[in-house]
Amino acid sequence: MTRLINQTTLVAAFLLSFSFARVILGSDWTSPVEVRHDVQKCVSYRAKLSGEFLVIQATHEPGWHSYAMDNKIRAQEKLSGKRSLGIDSPTEILLARGLELSGPWYQSEPKDLSKPELRWYSWGFEGQALFVGKVRRIGAGPASLAVRGQACSDAICKNIDVTLSVPLSGSTGKSDIDLKSLVQVR
Repeated sequence: MTRLINQTTLVAAFLLSFSFARVILGSDWTSPVEVRHDVQKCVSYRAKLSGEFLVIQATHEPGWHSYAMDNKIRAQEKLSGKRSLGIDSPTEILLARGLELSGPWYQSEPKDLSKPELRWYSWGFEGQALFVGKVRRIGAGPASLAVRGQACSDAICKNIDVTLSVPLSGSTGKSDIDLKSLVQVR
């Protein structure tokens, strides 16, 4: 009997915490779009409007990473004109319809993933990362945006080419985005 009560308490606590998380995190995120290598998920993306900002969240699976929007610029600066074996593909976000970029992009602080002994310089993200841009709404229907780039593990790289559809009926009030926690894309 005690075991049944403990299980019921656990289930109730889980459901309550799930409901609470939805209230705090908001339900205005799009459904996640996944990038997979064979059957393994590498990274997923979701988006939302927060006031005048478009917010895209990348969630990387353990062992996977993707690259900063300004990865090429950072690598070229570090190389100072020297040749490199290659530069990993940066994250690109393209607004296709319904939204127009009206300010610079911001991103989470990228981690240095460089291998200087190979003259291979890269900056990117593991875990969760945010990409934020100030936008103008220029349509009535849902906005469409594409995320392109590259997700890699220690042994595999996978091209990213996903499309997200963001309802334009999202938040038009004050944004909850703290740009101080992000860095401006160069």
